[in-house]
Amino acid sequence: MPFIIVSGLSGSGKSTALRALEDAGYFATDNLPPELWGAMSALAQARNIERVVISTDARTRDFLAALDSSFERLKKRHEGVRLYFLEATPEVLLRRYNLSRRTHPLGDPSLLLDFQREAELLAPLRAIADTVIDTTALNSVQLAERILGLVGVSQGFDLRLTTFGFKHAPPRDVDLMLDVRTLPNPYYDPELRPLTGLDEAVARYVFAGEESEGFYRHLQAYLRESAERARAAGRHSYSVAVGCTGGQHRSVAVAERLKHDLGDLGARVIDHRDIPLDRP
Repeated sequence: MPFIIVSGLSGSGKSTALRALEDAGYFATDNLPPELWGAMSALAQARNIERVVISTDARTRDFLAALDSSFERLKKRHEGVRLYFLEATPEVLLRRYNLSRRTHPLGDPSLLLDFQREAELLAPLRAIADTVIDTTALNSVQLAERILGLVGVSQGFDLRLTTFGFKHAPPRDVDLMLDVRTLPNPYYDPELRPLTGLDEAVARYVFAGEESEGFYRHLQAYLRESAERARAAGRHSYSVAVGCTGGQHRSVAVAERLKHDLGDLGARVIDHRDIPLDRP
């Protein structure tokens, strides 16, 4: 069972590292004293939790005397124990603190003195670290990629598609909304009206003709660029709503095709909201 410990100086990016691992499927616990590492390990094994990450830093300074014995016991229990220590230059830490306006856990009047005392306090943790990461020149996205690379996990991306009808009100909890009401409407064909965009005959009708194909190509390209920009910015998911008038024909056909064409971005349809539940 992988058991990851993230430690380091305040402002060096521990919260970013912890969130990245949590988003990748690790059970995450912040600010856990060394004496409780073994208890967390036992609990995770009892509950069949496969991956665990904890953070320990200057906030647990009153408990660091038990560091060596706790770490040795943990290594005997797990072959997969890894400790990553994060640090940065005092100048960068000072700039980050000035931006966040947080109070340093040591609470001295001088932040620079806090950084110096904290580095001395956490020196034993740094000494036993498997990897020391200097985050001075890293942004949050780069740090997340570095941490995930160390544990051998790729940063996944989930492109979530849903469909709706404008006459039933658009959803409010999406990143992007696409309007496909300019495509041919199968509603006006009596044979297609009772069907949905999940039916092949409806999809053929919607995409018939070069104008419809051209519109779809532009729509797909726009969505791909939007999703790729979100992924490059460190997003793990991106939600998109595709709408037509009733949410039964055109939006459904478009979303299903986007799911196929954007599969490399993890595209999946999570809901066709306005397809009648009692359809034949």
